[in-house]
Amino acid sequence: MNILLWHVHGSWTNAFVQGPHTYLVPVTPDRGPDGLGRARTFSWPDSVKELSPEQLRDAPADLVVLQRPHEAALAEQWLGGRRPGRDVPAVYLEHNAPDGDVPHTRHPCAGRDDLLLVHVTHFNRLFWDNGGTRTAVIEHGIVDPGHRYTGRLARAAVVVNEPVRRGRTTGTDLLPALSDAVPLDVFGMRTEGLAEHLGVAPDRCRSADLPQSELHGAMAERRVYIHPVRWTSLGLSLLEAMHLGMPVVALATTEAHEALPPGTGVISTRPEILAAAARGYLLDPRAAAEDGARGRRAALERYGLKRFLDDWEHVMEEVTRG
Repeated sequence: MNILLWHVHGSWTNAFVQGPHTYLVPVTPDRGPDGLGRARTFSWPDSVKELSPEQLRDAPADLVVLQRPHEAALAEQWLGGRRPGRDVPAVYLEHNAPDGDVPHTRHPCAGRDDLLLVHVTHFNRLFWDNGGTRTAVIEHGIVDPGHRYTGRLARAAVVVNEPVRRGRTTGTDLLPALSDAVPLDVFGMRTEGLAEHLGVAPDRCRSADLPQSELHGAMAERRVYIHPVRWTSLGLSLLEAMHLGMPVVALATTEAHEALPPGTGVISTRPEILAAAARGYLLDPRAAAEDGARGRRAALERYGLKRFLDDWEHVMEEVTRG
């Protein structure tokens, strides 16, 4: 099957393209948001093909995976007038929890009868107003980085992109109190100046923009993973931390409580409980390693790559058969 999709979410796409199909990824000369092409920070298989808009005009496409509202019109234009959902089978993949007037936010695909709306969490499907559009939930899958946890550094890892700009959404305002309990290492994109922005000592809240090739190794050296995000779909970094064998301390918001079964970490809506739990793991490396190992087993069972790809195969067969 030839599947057209845009390179929008690198970590999610990294799992999706491990399937048995040919993946057509648009590329433009500037490699902008609508034409990033192949990932440069992940090792994607040769079945991922870069095609220019001109090449897409005559390219065979059996399925279009839409991920942003404007992609339907873009696909029709670049596919030479073939309309996703009408002339080519289509699904719309929703990565995000709704913004705006939650829980009354109406999905851009609400009320459509020509495609399937796929959510990545049950929380997302519940909170979006889908308007009668057929829906499915395919939970995340992770390319297993391996059990790499050492926890040798008595510090906590946090992974968040643009923590200064995103502020309360990513729980950036919670970091000063957490840094009083445990020293933090914040990894992600555009993390520079974080300690100064928060008004905390640089040694209590270090930040670094690491390439994907170095991220997992750096995370696994820290004693505990902290997930302070208030409003997100389900952070893939949390699932990656579990795969690495890290114990997790997380805010009990959106879908996080589904990902963390008992004995794999601590989850609460009370930041002071999270701070105490993180401090406890720093003081008890053995408990940290044991909870992390249980977390890895749970993550492999629920968020393993095979389950993820099998779920997508079932959905794609249903959609393409009409």
